[in-house]
Amino acid sequence: MEYRRLPKGAEEISVIGFGGSGLHQAGEEAGAETVLAAIEHGVNYFDMAVSEAAAFKSYRAAFAGRREQVYLQMHFGADYSDRQYGWTTDARRIRRGMDWLLRELDTDYIDFGFIHCIDQTADLEKYISSGALAYIQTLKEEGVVRHIGLSSHTPAIVNKLLDMGILDVVMFSINPAYDYRRGDYAYGGMDEREALYRRCQAERVGITVMKPFGGGQLLDERLSPFGQALTESQCIQYALDKPGVLNVLPGIRNRTDLNRVLAYLSASTEERDYSAISTFAPAEAEGRCVYCAHCHPCPKGLDIALINKYYDLARAGDALAADHYRKLELHAGDCISCGHCDSRCPFHVNQSGRMAEIAGHFGM
Repeated sequence: MEYRRLPKGAEEISVIGFGGSGLHQAGEEAGAETVLAAIEHGVNYFDMAVSEAAAFKSYRAAFAGRREQVYLQMHFGADYSDRQYGWTTDARRIRRGMDWLLRELDTDYIDFGFIHCIDQTADLEKYISSGALAYIQTLKEEGVVRHIGLSSHTPAIVNKLLDMGILDVVMFSINPAYDYRRGDYAYGGMDEREALYRRCQAERVGITVMKPFGGGQLLDERLSPFGQALTESQCIQYALDKPGVLNVLPGIRNRTDLNRVLAYLSASTEERDYSAISTFAPAEAEGRCVYCAHCHPCPKGLDIALINKYYDLARAGDALAADHYRKLELHAGDCISCGHCDSRCPFHVNQSGRMAEIAGHFGM
């Protein structure tokens, strides 16, 4: 397993997380076995937004004696009073629901307490006016909640919460379909979404990724909005390459799903290569570096994708990006303009010219 550190904390988080919205389908015993298998393979980050409350029994059994080994992402606003998923912004219902969930999972603390599924300004206003946000903040002051997060599909809403300065984590939907404005949750244009990822990294707010497969549509050419299927490994790598991303949370129903997702860890560079998206990228994506590293290896040895990422982050205001750039073994100024990367870039980025631009920006 690979791990990434939470920017505002010491937690080392597995790049593959566990989204259990469909876990109830396996049944209590098989569901618990699936969660245990995930833990045994190094998965330590679990999202607690599920379709049916029955899944919590599987989680409880799997976490027994292992609670300190896992991080739970728990949602203030996911309501299970009818034993199935519901949604609310009412503070009283949220309080009752969270008290019940803590008992159901046999835990007395919340690693990541999330403002749940806010996509509209009116809903955010209700969430705040009802006292729900104040409730989460109080629990953090008391040490019950260790980090505050937000789940949303809407860049504008995420930016509003970032402006408040209270977030450590954002759960956001990232995949080629949504980034290229295809699908039900493709909110915000390409520039707006990319700017959000860079802002999160610059402000040290980690991103956990929901819907990395676009609800499964990207894995099936019959359902894909592009008429072309991608693999789990390609989608996972695409999301992990975005600035600020900590991990992906694929929906896992059973051991079969888990094994397909974990195959990413042993996948080759070629199997993770998602440059095929260049064939269906919109015109405005032309000439943009998406850090896919398809241009690698550089004959000179430059890490072209990382150089590009640090440059974009530095321009977005990430104070640490310049320092990270300077610590690289080779810099844009070491480019010999051989044109190898230009000929290999599926997005037709003028990487040689960009290296000159980056060298000028950083002075090396």
